[in-house]
Amino acid sequence: MRGRGAWLCFADEAGRSLRPPKVRTWSRRGHPPRVKVTGKGGGRVSLAALVCARSGRRTRLIHRMLVHHPGRSREKKGFRERDFAAVLDAVHQQLGGPVVLVWDNSPHHVDARMRELLARREKWLTVFRFPAYASELNPAEGVWANLRNSLGNLTACTTDELAALVRTRLKKMQYRPGLLDGFIAETGLTLQPP
Repeated sequence: MRGRGAWLCFADEAGRSLRPPKVRTWSRRGHPPRVKVTGKGGGRVSLAALVCARSGRRTRLIHRMLVHHPGRSREKKGFRERDFAAVLDAVHQQLGGPVVLVWDNSPHHVDARMRELLARREKWLTVFRFPAYASELNPAEGVWANLRNSLGNLTACTTDELAALVRTRLKKMQYRPGLLDGFIAETGLTLQPP
């Protein structure tokens, strides 16, 4: 990686629904806060994020979002092979160099169609996979944990409101390379030579 000047990118996908995550909050003793959430409609936000690091450069977060509104059957409900290949092309263009991609063994990451799409990009893309059930090794999991905590106790009434909240939180993370470095450090990975 170092000899090629490649970016090391850790990828993962996640999703959010209208039901907010539960987190702790402050309230008067004996009066727990209650927020009614219907969760009706089945709207969903699908996310793909890559934490990209290179020695001597600031760590970057690149993300893409797909919004699925309830009742719109033609909208994609998640990232497919072509969608993720488009994300990889955007990452390559934004970073301006070779990419070493590290991701999990999700079924749509290892199927024949994805292998074909990755093979077309082999000039600038090298792919490695995490061992099974090793989410603690992926810095992108830190992005999802931080996002979940920042969305705690916030209620979005519509899928578009949820998408706006998620977009704002991810944008804030993009401008905090120290936070992204913390996600990498939490995995035990060091980018500096010993």
